[in-house]
Amino acid sequence: MSTVGIGTFAFRPVDPGRDAELLHAWVTHPKATFWMMQDATVGDVERAYREIAADEHHHALLGLHDGDPAFLVERYDPAHRELVGLYEPEPGDVGMHFLVAPADTPVHGFTRAVITAVMRHLFEDSATRRVVVEPDVRNTAVHALNEAVGFVPEREIEKPEKKALLSFCTRERFEKAVPA
Repeated sequence: MSTVGIGTFAFRPVDPGRDAELLHAWVTHPKATFWMMQDATVGDVERAYREIAADEHHHALLGLHDGDPAFLVERYDPAHRELVGLYEPEPGDVGMHFLVAPADTPVHGFTRAVITAVMRHLFEDSATRRVVVEPDVRNTAVHALNEAVGFVPEREIEKPEKKALLSFCTRERFEKAVPA
């Protein structure tokens, strides 16, 4: 659990059966176009998160804000998922995706607070040396957020589903960008 100016954030594993309907509303929302699940059914979402739950190299977490579901985080091992063959992984690399739930009344600074909480959560694991992300090159909003918490773009890469901007954030860069 962590507090980041806007409230308290906590994380729990996604329960595919219980959370599928909620996640479906998030991943099919027009704001989630870069999540690439716009046409998914509730069953598709449940299936996808059951597969992640069964995968030792990929984990999905539901992010809570003051106790209420507010965002989704996926943590993965880039040596085994998503980036295999696209870069040379180093010990301690952790891949990450995050999605903030659509809000009827947006709160200024909320998404930045979420990514800050996510990064703190990932770096709580002493084995995590750097976080790796590969957002769509067109997703300029997330590039700005990534930069704000210490990510440095390395290069564009071609993934089967998108052209991505491979970026890295070390613990030191994060701590410099977001002092405790």
